[in-house]
Amino acid sequence: MSTNIFTRIKDSISADLHTMMDKKEQKNPIAALNQYLRQSEQEKEKVRKLIDRQYKLKEEFSREYLKAQELADKRLKQATIAEKAGEQGMYEFAIKEHEEYQTRADRMKASREEAIEQLETLEQKYEDMKHRLKDMHLRRMELMGRENIAKANHQINRVVEETSEKPFSKFAEMEQYIENLEYKVNSSYYRSTFDSKIAALEKEINEKVN
Repeated sequence: MSTNIFTRIKDSISADLHTMMDKKEQKNPIAALNQYLRQSEQEKEKVRKLIDRQYKLKEEFSREYLKAQELADKRLKQATIAEKAGEQGMYEFAIKEHEEYQTRADRMKASREEAIEQLETLEQKYEDMKHRLKDMHLRRMELMGRENIAKANHQINRVVEETSEKPFSKFAEMEQYIENLEYKVNSSYYRSTFDSKIAALEKEINEKVN
């Protein structure tokens, strides 16, 4: 079960992102990538739970092994005592119990060792998967940065094209408005001071004549 999950995750994570993003039907590559990463994170969480379960199984195998081995050793010791005492029936019972417990202990020991090996493999694959997902998150950040730059350049180019292609663009209209305003202010000032200037000239002329 865990092997199938790892195989699916490995195939999914190893897929070429550029191929996915170059598809014409992909209208929003960043959104698609975010969805892909969310799904991968969910798969990673499933694997983490499997690893936790494997840890518990390993501990259970260890407990069962120690318990069975302890009972096997106990029965073997009891068989020795019964044999020395000449109690054949008790000896045979103790030996049979010893064999049963020893068989169980050997099986639990083998299961524990197998669980430990599987756990080590799972942990290695899990670490590899986390590194791959981290790299993909970083790649998403890089792609988002490139997307932001592309959008910013698009906006800049649009403004530049509008101001260069339209003679009466917003910037040009503003410049014309300021020039007209300056002309009106200057004309109004000239008219308001014209009468006083004429009066001064007239006074100057009269003084020279007298």
